[in-house]
Amino acid sequence: MQQARMDGSRFIFCLVDGFALHAFSGALDALRIANEVAGRPVYDWQVVTVHGRPASSSCGMRVAADFSLAEAREWLCRPGLAPRFAVVCGGNAIPAPDRPLEAWLRLCRRSRIPLAGLAGGLYPLARAGLLDERRCAVHWAHFPDFSERFPAAKARQTTFEIDADLHTCAGGNASFDMFLEIIEQDLGKDIANRICEVALCGQLREAGERQRLPLQARLGIDNALLIRIIQQMEANLSEPLRLADMPPASGLSRRQMERLFRREMGRTPARYYLDLRLERAHLLLATSSLPVIEIAMACGFSTASHFSRTYRERYGCTPQGTRLAEVERRSLPESRRDEERHVA
Repeated sequence: MQQARMDGSRFIFCLVDGFALHAFSGALDALRIANEVAGRPVYDWQVVTVHGRPASSSCGMRVAADFSLAEAREWLCRPGLAPRFAVVCGGNAIPAPDRPLEAWLRLCRRSRIPLAGLAGGLYPLARAGLLDERRCAVHWAHFPDFSERFPAAKARQTTFEIDADLHTCAGGNASFDMFLEIIEQDLGKDIANRICEVALCGQLREAGERQRLPLQARLGIDNALLIRIIQQMEANLSEPLRLADMPPASGLSRRQMERLFRREMGRTPARYYLDLRLERAHLLLATSSLPVIEIAMACGFSTASHFSRTYRERYGCTPQGTRLAEVERRSLPESRRDEERHVA
């Protein structure tokens, strides 16, 4: 059996308040089971926070820190014991800028410490300038906002990405998948397969796999031409194409295309395209702090007034109203948020 690298057997997880517990526990469980099936303590881990105080997860559970980032500096200076460093943030709200953490991440890069971002943990990496020209996995709900903020990053809507010594995952079950890939690189495929058996994991996803269901399953359609047209629409939301200019639509008359969309999607192609752009705008308003005019431009609207009027017709409130409602919702205690979700 391939032996684990002695300089990579320790992981330090930096938890940021509001971190995604699912992403964190998935990574820990992969390491724990690896030790179990290997029959020896191959991996160990410790938890840090920026100031050394306990961190609260998005569901309210608090996790104690072993030490602060300042205290963790000694690990960078001890030969043979340099750890891998993973930062875990929330999967819903975008983490606020954190200069001490971003400075620490840059220090890790200079010290050649392998880095990982779990769930929203790629935001501190991006703000530190460490994702420029690097592949990274971004959750589909944050993809529009992230792409607007960090155009130099090679963002992908995949489960996880490995770009040399940089690992990123979109959160949820993807953190287990990503750490299983790390373990396989360290210990071999046999250990990884045995971890899957223990964890009752029927299918191991690989780096680069898509997050969301294919359009055919997501929309319940099987018309290949329609699927290709919708894929073109989803890929061109900021600069909408004319329907006649979409390669899959060449050869179709306007009447044929409208008949196809009405039969399969229950609306005209123009209305469907507009709804896609408005859905992206709604997502950006709820998950980002981008100015409304920038959101309008990112969704293919030339003026804020046209965007606001069209948005109100679709959602029954102004873009500013959606943003204000989301801010108020996030200010509620988690128990109240759960109540509102159940009522909805």
